[in-house]
Amino acid sequence: MVTTERSIPPLTADERTTLESWLDFQRATLARKVDGLTDEQARQPAAPPSTLSLLGLVQHMGEVERQWFRRVLQQEAAPPLYGPGAGSEARTAEELGEADAGLAVAPDARLVEAVAVWQEEVARARDAYAPLSLDAVGTVQGEEVSLRWIFLHMIEEYARHNGHADLLRERTDGATGY
Repeated sequence: MVTTERSIPPLTADERTTLESWLDFQRATLARKVDGLTDEQARQPAAPPSTLSLLGLVQHMGEVERQWFRRVLQQEAAPPLYGPGAGSEARTAEELGEADAGLAVAPDARLVEAVAVWQEEVARARDAYAPLSLDAVGTVQGEEVSLRWIFLHMIEEYARHNGHADLLRERTDGATGY
């Protein structure tokens, strides 16, 4: 049962509206992919040797939202959400590097909690970019990066992982195409 609403991005809009609408569309797509799943279904891995799961993807996207909008755009030192050091020491984007980024699922992880954390990061991201122009910049690996670039990267990140989510959901319960 799909409960998450998803609006098609406008066909004619300014650049900012188009970017935000496509990012929200991709966010809603991931939410729809995990709608109605049990924890057991959400943690079911893809296929050996991969341990990728829908629960891991939700955790990962929470971490990705945190990385790009808080650590990079706002230069906030925010602790990792998952894995080693989770919730403890605040770190910048440069200090974290290419960590696990939430894909590994702890034995006690629950989907409802992961979705809540992810949605909180989405809300904080919206608050962070709302007052900024697309030309606003953050810093990653010592280089400036525009909000415009971050939007495009996030759309790409979600789209790629939503492709994974399509296959994982189909493997889990046969649901496709939504």
